[in-house]
Amino acid sequence: MNITIATTSHQGTRATNQDQTGEIIGRRSACFVVCDGIAGLPGGEVAAKIARDTILENFDGEQHLDAQSIRQYVTGANAAIRARQRQEAALAKMGTTLVSLFIDRDYSLAYWAHAGDSRLYLFRRGYLFDVTTDHSLVQQMKDAGFSTQGINSNLLYFALGLDEARDASYSDVLQLEDGDVFLLCTDGFWHSFSEAELEQSLHMVNSPDEWIALMERAWLNQAPVHTANGTECAAVPDPHADNRHTDNRNIDNYSAIAVWVGSPQETTLMHSLPDAGRFMPSKLG
Repeated sequence: MNITIATTSHQGTRATNQDQTGEIIGRRSACFVVCDGIAGLPGGEVAAKIARDTILENFDGEQHLDAQSIRQYVTGANAAIRARQRQEAALAKMGTTLVSLFIDRDYSLAYWAHAGDSRLYLFRRGYLFDVTTDHSLVQQMKDAGFSTQGINSNLLYFALGLDEARDASYSDVLQLEDGDVFLLCTDGFWHSFSEAELEQSLHMVNSPDEWIALMERAWLNQAPVHTANGTECAAVPDPHADNRHTDNRNIDNYSAIAVWVGSPQETTLMHSLPDAGRFMPSKLG
């Protein structure tokens, strides 16, 4: 099974980049990881690196996959973060989001796991097929049918390092089709695009490199204005944090991995030029 990828990770206007990405494409299986350290508490970048490194160090691309081994990779990452918390008091509250994709190349199977609000999108035949469900207060309120107006979208009720008793969320096994496309990304990336825009941009390109580059251009041209503490924060926000909107661009770290299985360009032809307006260069003069 042919797998083609493209990755990006940028600091935005933050003082540091707390995102971590990584991948292993072995002979029999492949693993892709995106982590976003939780801001507002010390050690977010440390937690993200521990989670990424622990999964990749334990992953064996020469072996087939199963659901139990995937759980072990993710719970191992959480345990490694918790162990570091106990070793260093200054890092006792550190945490990170996680989204990870695992592909068995011989059997054309996919699994994924996530914690927090970093997301995985799956596009099949060029259209959105599945997406992870955020572990956030806003998502809980949406699911319950309540208004989310005025709710801080960055409040997480679970991420790695924040709750030893709770586990990440895991997908069922998915039989892959030729042309399936995955996007793993942090909230700094997906906050800037609607699901329709992600589809539209996919219909305009012939490779994952082109897709990431197209979305980056749109992201940079129309980056949203965030709140002053616009990265993830723990369930209890800092009472001293300034939550007011600011006219200055305060742009979060953003990271993404695009994973193409087989030949997506055969199934993702652009179907509507007017719909793709955001991604077309503006006229000069």
